Amino acid sequence: MRKYSALFLLFTSLLLISCNGVNKQSTHNNLVDSLTTDTIHIDYAKGFSVQYLPNGVKLVDVKPIKTMKGVEEMPTDYKFALVPRDMVIDIPTGYTRIDVPINRCIAMTTLQLADFIALRALDKISGITSTKNLFNQDVKQRIKSETIVKIGHEGNFDNEKIMAADPQVIFISPFKRGGYDVVKQTGIVLIPHLGYKEETPLGQAEWLKFVGLFIDKEKEADSLFNAIAKRYEEARKLALNAPNKPTVMSGEIHSGRWFAVGGRNHLAQLFHDAGAKYILEHDKHSGGYPLEYEEMYAKGANADYWRILNSFKGQFTYEALAKSDVRNKDFKAWQQKHVIYCNMQQSPYYESSPVEPDVLLKDLIYIFHPESLQGYKPKYYQLLK
Repeated sequence: MRKYSALFLLFTSLLLISCNGVNKQSTHNNLVDSLTTDTIHIDYAKGFSVQYLPNGVKLVDVKPIKTMKGVEEMPTDYKFALVPRDMVIDIPTGYTRIDVPINRCIAMTTLQLADFIALRALDKISGITSTKNLFNQDVKQRIKSETIVKIGHEGNFDNEKIMAADPQVIFISPFKRGGYDVVKQTGIVLIPHLGYKEETPLGQAEWLKFVGLFIDKEKEADSLFNAIAKRYEEARKLALNAPNKPTVMSGEIHSGRWFAVGGRNHLAQLFHDAGAKYILEHDKHSGGYPLEYEEMYAKGANADYWRILNSFKGQFTYEALAKSDVRNKDFKAWQQKHVIYCNMQQSPYYESSPVEPDVLLKDLIYIFHPESLQGYKPKYYQLLK
């Protein structure tokens, strides 16, 4: 009898050792195989995806967005496992664990800040970079009371101030000027927010959902975005039957070169949806890029409209535009007083327009096709007086 008992104990021990010895990679693979995608859906944004595990863990992948050169490589892979706070659980290999909801974070760009403002989640922000052209009074008050810390500018971040802000994570823009190698020394998790890389206005706005995932406001973000998308589509339909499609150019000349927006930028899509034809619509750049003045003049001399976004001290006028470069007077849009203008010193453009693409669209429709929106009052873009 003792012999059989000993054998039974030996067999049981070996079985337990075997079960406990299953390698974590196998466990992780099983987790990935059981993924579901039945909560929020990403319809427009190309830069991130989310998958849900049955146990409440969310796997968020930040994906390189294709550019004219193919897939743009990021400095490292960004894969995050969003785990309910204090849950003890294995996560798939290659993912960085983040306990959610996060309590404190740093927003490196105004675009990121716009998402937190829209989600009424400024209590999560403990640090920001530049306060240039900042309009939000709540943010200003939090800076004044030092609830939000200014951590410096891109390429010149202050790690001591970053540590003083005590963030759980830092939202970054990895393709910009950077300085992130220095920030990495803090050991704080860096999360890329690629909203500015999206090629459509709704793709950019959908990064609301990305932020919502980290702060336990994904349902609010989903509801907010769906309302934005609905209003955008309703506005877009207004321009579908417009009797004409005016041509439009964009940008200004600086130091002898014209800085234009590529044809795969979300602004180009905005022009198209507003019932206009962007003169660089076939260009393959997704961001801004420089052109020689002669090249831009050849393309835009006869454009019906000219869009300008800048930070001009005082009142920007046609005279001021001509004074900056006398050749500006040679463009048809200048001569016919068809300059579409937004002054970032007078309008919260980057602070709120990323989550108001429907408003931007209506502004442009009102300018291109005023008969479609009679009585409308533009918020961002207006014809220069």
